[in-house]
Amino acid sequence: QLELITPFQLYFNPELIFKHFQIWRLITNYLFFGPVGFNFLFNMIFLYRYCRMLEEGSFRGRTADFVFMFLFGGLLMTLFGLFVNLVFLGQAFTIMLVYIWSRRNPYVRMNFFGLLIFQAPFLPWVLMGFSLLLGNSIIVDLLGIAVGHIYFFLEDVFPNQPGGGRLLRTPSVLKAIFDTPEDDPNYNPLPEERPGGFAWGEGQRLGG
Repeated sequence: QLELITPFQLYFNPELIFKHFQIWRLITNYLFFGPVGFNFLFNMIFLYRYCRMLEEGSFRGRTADFVFMFLFGGLLMTLFGLFVNLVFLGQAFTIMLVYIWSRRNPYVRMNFFGLLIFQAPFLPWVLMGFSLLLGNSIIVDLLGIAVGHIYFFLEDVFPNQPGGGRLLRTPSVLKAIFDTPEDDPNYNPLPEERPGGFAWGEGQRLGG
């Protein structure tokens, strides 16, 4: 908005990334949502709302898994981005978060601008229809839905199938960085580490 940089320096371009080593485009293409307007505010509200509800809901206490979901979704979208003509993937990433939250909360009733009432799993499709009414390309929404479904299937569905298993495992390095170690129930803290610390000024009763 300050015109210090332009969108042309940020957009996803495989040729500039791999031939001219402009590696930053792998990240910056997720950070641009267009000029400030209805579409920008719409994306910011949904990104904040559903990212927060995922973090405080199904990912509570699992920060490393939460970060891994971001990395997996971003990597998969980047790979798909090589085959579709999309220059910014931030909106698709938002739809991915919405899709994962909606599938993990299937019984939540949604109210869309007071016009539609539906169950949460229909929310990504309603957003795609709304985007279509605004004249936007639905390829972005479809990409977000596809990546969200792949993550949801590998993380929530396939492990519970007969003969299934967990194919997505959060790397231990992420757990070491983001997850706090569990407390050892047999650990006996030193006096200064206990609540209240040392009993400063508390002497023993004489003759007690």
